[in-house]
Amino acid sequence: MAHLLVVEDDPALRGALVRALRDRGHAVATAPDGMAGLDAAVTSPPDLVVLDLGLPDVDGGQVLRMLRAVSDVPVIVATARDEEPEMVTLLESGADDYIVKPFGAAQLDARIKAVLRRLGPPEAEEPLRVGGLVVDPVSREVTLDGRPLDLTPREFDLLTHLARRPGQVVSRRELLAEVWQQPLGGADKTVDVHLSWLRRKLGETAQTPRYLHTVRTVGVKLTVPEAGR
Repeated sequence: MAHLLVVEDDPALRGALVRALRDRGHAVATAPDGMAGLDAAVTSPPDLVVLDLGLPDVDGGQVLRMLRAVSDVPVIVATARDEEPEMVTLLESGADDYIVKPFGAAQLDARIKAVLRRLGPPEAEEPLRVGGLVVDPVSREVTLDGRPLDLTPREFDLLTHLARRPGQVVSRRELLAEVWQQPLGGADKTVDVHLSWLRRKLGETAQTPRYLHTVRTVGVKLTVPEAGR
């Protein structure tokens, strides 16, 4: 069960959300405007905030920025605005996800669970093994044929995501969403640059791959090297 704070000025919608989320096992507090929501989030910190943008006193985007100055509580923005530039701005301002009105309670519940799962404490996980490559998600250590590799945090997250799906082609869009937390997409060049750095540390190149194989126009996959390579 999660303790949620719903900041929504529409009484009918606020009541419907409370009933639906409580039916799904959550404890729900509410606030009718931005400043009340900010006060509630700080004085009685919830597990997650569902924040409406169209508030009567302060714009929800401003509430988000003020909240981020004092708290790292997860925030899902609920809005009737679906313009991509604004969504990008909200995510860059600290929103963990967004949902566009009208939406169903099941969809909101799924997004709440996904955000809490992603930001929650890491679960115990066995080291991931792909050939001579061993990735330990718990200690965040990587070895290649018994030799430790010095990876940056982003390189480690990228390699771990691929190691969890060995042999499967993973798209750049998915990598941007899951590793860079950019669900609206971003620059493919970012992925390519980090893959290039990762290849260098694995002792290979795009022209002579061993572990990391690019599938043109689709994505990249992590595989066990062929014998003799």
